[in-house]
Amino acid sequence: MRAEVLKGHLDGLLLATLEGGPLHGYAVMEALRSGSGGRVDLPTGTIYPALHRLERAGLVRSRWWTQGGRRRRSYELTPAGSRALAGERSSWQEFSGAVSALLEGRPWPTPA
Repeated sequence: MRAEVLKGHLDGLLLATLEGGPLHGYAVMEALRSGSGGRVDLPTGTIYPALHRLERAGLVRSRWWTQGGRRRRSYELTPAGSRALAGERSSWQEFSGAVSALLEGRPWPTPA
């Protein structure tokens, strides 16, 4: 899946990936790849700038640590990031439901 296809959804995907706990940047990329069955395979040039942007916005925080002589930076959700993720999920449900209704030729909202 190309990065352009995910435009507007990358922040939500990154926040959801970090919901389970802190991860370093490469682990975030791996979680996206494995969680999507390989369909979301984004380069570091997409992931790291987005993580830094989310950090500047106060939605994630990072810390440096050393493991096996390698210095790594891990990222984790802040309380504001958790609230933003809830909003992203709500927006996605509405958006995907409306698009599905249009593509399937059924009314939106679906009658109960």
